[in-house]
Amino acid sequence: MPYSPLPGFPSHLHAAAGRIRLACFDVDGTLTDGRLYYDREGNESKAYYVQDGLGLKLLQQHGIHPVLITARNSLSALKRGADLGIDTQIAVGDKLASVRLLCEQHGIGLDQVAFMGDDLPDLAPLCAVGLAVAPANAHPWIAERVHWQTRADGGRGAARELCDVLLAAQGHVDAVLARFGA
Repeated sequence: MPYSPLPGFPSHLHAAAGRIRLACFDVDGTLTDGRLYYDREGNESKAYYVQDGLGLKLLQQHGIHPVLITARNSLSALKRGADLGIDTQIAVGDKLASVRLLCEQHGIGLDQVAFMGDDLPDLAPLCAVGLAVAPANAHPWIAERVHWQTRADGGRGAARELCDVLLAAQGHVDAVLARFGA
């Protein structure tokens, strides 16, 4: 029997995970470790975890729309989203308004949205969606308000943990493994 992330995921949230059609991810501190690097010219760089990227692609391939939403005007986030072929929104001042617009565009309710974030700019959408998730190293004010907190830190597999839970809750694990030769 293949590994399942569901035993480590609260059973009372399984139904919520099964309804998710839109999965929104903050970037800095969620898809990255939150550190920003600047070179002498002021160019910014950050590292993205490759397993998180595959998880986002797997969601997309199984009918869950992933979106990156960041408050920063981040060219690296745009590049990462383009590399993955997923929607990316940068310089977003009101993340909840952005999520609501996405819901309208996809014809779904907030209860069909998962949002993962780690700090105060993520609070409003986290408080409004059907499945609110934070990485293990989220700020305490966020951690105490989400439905679930991953074991992994942001930028170190937290997003993949959520992706795996959503895929498992919606019965896609066998198809995922078969695609890769299992």
